[in-house]
Amino acid sequence: MGEHAEKEHADFEARVKRTIYIDHLSPVVTRQVIRAALSQCANVVSVEFIENYTIPYDIPAAALVELDDESQAKSAVDLMRDFPFIIGGMPRPVRASLARPEMFADRPSLPGSKMEFLWLKQGDPEYDGMSKLKSLAKRQEAENMALIKSILEEEKELAAQQQIMLDANYYKYDLLESIVQNGTIKNLAGHYRVNLFDS
Repeated sequence: MGEHAEKEHADFEARVKRTIYIDHLSPVVTRQVIRAALSQCANVVSVEFIENYTIPYDIPAAALVELDDESQAKSAVDLMRDFPFIIGGMPRPVRASLARPEMFADRPSLPGSKMEFLWLKQGDPEYDGMSKLKSLAKRQEAENMALIKSILEEEKELAAQQQIMLDANYYKYDLLESIVQNGTIKNLAGHYRVNLFDS
């Protein structure tokens, strides 16, 4: 049993070393977007979005991304610190760092370690500290909700801008294709005495 626990923990530590943590993600980010963005410097093994259970929105704000090895993880963090993450043609600043063991929901316990739990009652020495923590958590939740609503509004505006840009680019390419298809380009080339087939 002890040997199996030690091997499981060693495997977990190796996985942590080849995993990066990224946050400030857009709500529209998918696993495919992350894979495509990191494909220039690393091979993505898996992407695990970290759920935020303190809010009523199902948005991926952060992710743990496992790569092939530790050197790829370091390269990916360096790349994301130096260059913006591209989503739909628009840069978005995200933060990247090497993962830490406490970020994993499925982390195994340390071999030989024990956890103890106890209920706190009013009058216990730790009770006042826990009450303060509880009120701080409620205040932080309210601030977090206001911030998330603001981020979602920003994302809506960004998506609208991206759609305008995509529509404009589509119109330009469609216009160019119709010019080539109907022979207008050949007429212009003849008028200005330009050989289209010059090498």
